[in-house]
Order: sequence, then C-alpha cells, then structure tokens
Amino acid sequence: MVAGDNMLYSVGLLYLSASTYSLICATQLAFNAISSYFINHQKFTSLILNSVVILSLSASLIAVNDDSDKSSGVTKGKYILGILTTLGASALYSVLLSLMQLTFQKVLKKETFSVVLEMQIYTSVVATCVSIAGLFASGEWKTLQGEMDGFTPGKLSYIMTLVWTAVAWQLCSVGVVGLIFIVSSLFSNVISTLSLAVTPIASLIIFHDKMNGVKIIAMLMAFWGFASYIYQNYLDDIKSRKAQANANDSTSSRC
Repeated sequence: MVAGDNMLYSVGLLYLSASTYSLICATQLAFNAISSYFINHQKFTSLILNSVVILSLSASLIAVNDDSDKSSGVTKGKYILGILTTLGASALYSVLLSLMQLTFQKVLKKETFSVVLEMQIYTSVVATCVSIAGLFASGEWKTLQGEMDGFTPGKLSYIMTLVWTAVAWQLCSVGVVGLIFIVSSLFSNVISTLSLAVTPIASLIIFHDKMNGVKIIAMLMAFWGFASYIYQNYLDDIKSRKAQANANDSTSSRC
C-alpha cells in the first residue's frame, strides 16, 4: 500500500503544477478525519473539527499562493488523471495512517520505541522491494545513467541528492509513525499539515524568500488550528487525570 501510494503521488506530481498538487494534497487531513472516525473511532469535538477545517484552509492558502508555472505539454486527459491519482493518494495515505494506529492498538500492543522502528523498517523494506521490482519491470532503470549524465551539478551531486533525500524521508517517517504510536493518526497528520504552513519561515531564513500577506495569514491560521487541537488534548488529559484520581479514591475507600 505504501508503494502504491507513492506511485499515485508521483503520477500526480508528473501531470500537475506544484500549486495544484499541493492544494489537492491538503485534502489528506479531511480524509484522515473520516478514516480516523470509522477505523479508530476517533471522537470529534468542536475544537478538533475546528482544527481540521482551519489547517486544511491554511494549507490550501499556501498552495494557492504558489506562483509556480503550470506543467507544459500536459493533455486534458493526463491533467484529469493527475487530479484523480493525487486525490486517491491523499485518501490512501490517510487510510494508511489509521491502519498503523489500529495495528499499534490491536496487533502489536507494545509501548516501546523499537515497535515504532519495526513498523517503519518493515513497511519501508516491502515498499522498496515493490518499487525496485516496478523500476526493472517498466524498463526505466535503463534511463538512470542518462539522468546522472544530464544532472547539471554532476554525478556525485545526483547520488548525494538521492541518498540524503531518502535519509530525510526516513527520519520524517519515523516521526510520523511515532506520533501515531504516542497520540493518534489524526494528530500526526495535523503536525504534517502544520509543517506545510510553517515552511515559508524556513524559506525566508535560508533562501531569503519573500513573505507576503497570504503566507502570514496562512501561518496564523495554522497556529490557530494547531492550538485548538492541542487545547482539546489538554482538556482530555485533565479529564483522564480526574477519572484516574476518582478511581484511586474509590479503591482507597474500599480498602
């Protein structure tokens, strides 16, 4: 499923502009809210619903603000295919997160960091094997040498780009799976969506990118939505502590 999801994302990115692609990807939080409700029995409060809506709108604003050019030479059929595959990838990714949470709760039933690593390593190994099989089955492995030769910075830069991209994604994935393990799939997706809105800050510091009004509004909305979710978790924690205290008092009185 992970390999198929990545394939769908790749097809979408091939036929869509970066702005359109990002805008559609922002729907994954809404998809995750649905999958969490049905698969993980996630309880929705007004604060959580507010968080999902605000973060989705924030990510959409960032995508709309993207001034990248549209993909050239793409037919209408391929454009529609790109939209459908990206939507499918967003929905499948949300289901994957919910299934991971279900696996932690119903199958593994362990509260150790090694379980998080096992979940990440095993799924990545299988996905890598499927992807490599697809690479050779499609014959695209023959074009790798040409890509390396055509890479302007050189072959070493080409290899290092692939290596460090893979390392960065693995670190990100461990964080995503870890948040699913500790909190929930929806919270993990909330953090991922929040990062999309905070990215302009990194662009401003590292690449001296321009910070316009739309980006500022999107970031403020993202912080608002994130704060709503955190506050709901805070209220749930207080409720849980009170329930535990009452249970302990009841036990003590019986003794």
